[in-house]
Amino acid sequence: MRVLRPLEVFLIEVILYILLWLSNEYLATMLSLIFGSICFFILAVALISEWLEKSNINKNYFYIMGVSVLAPVVAATVYLLIFGELTWLKS
Repeated sequence: MRVLRPLEVFLIEVILYILLWLSNEYLATMLSLIFGSICFFILAVALISEWLEKSNINKNYFYIMGVSVLAPVVAATVYLLIFGELTWLKS
């Protein structure tokens, strides 16, 4: 079985987030905040535990978690650069 590289995971996640942003920006905002935060805190705990006691976790895990934190931010930035605003905030 072929293992995905962090760049491939990043591109797949960004495409999925952009599709979500195009379909429903309110849901995309909430999911981007939730998933991005969860991935960030998991990454932070994993890095702290790795710093305290060395484990045999592959470095790709940390890279993939890092791009999982960046993907919703990049997708939201691309959406805002294209459309300029969040329409659900106007109501």
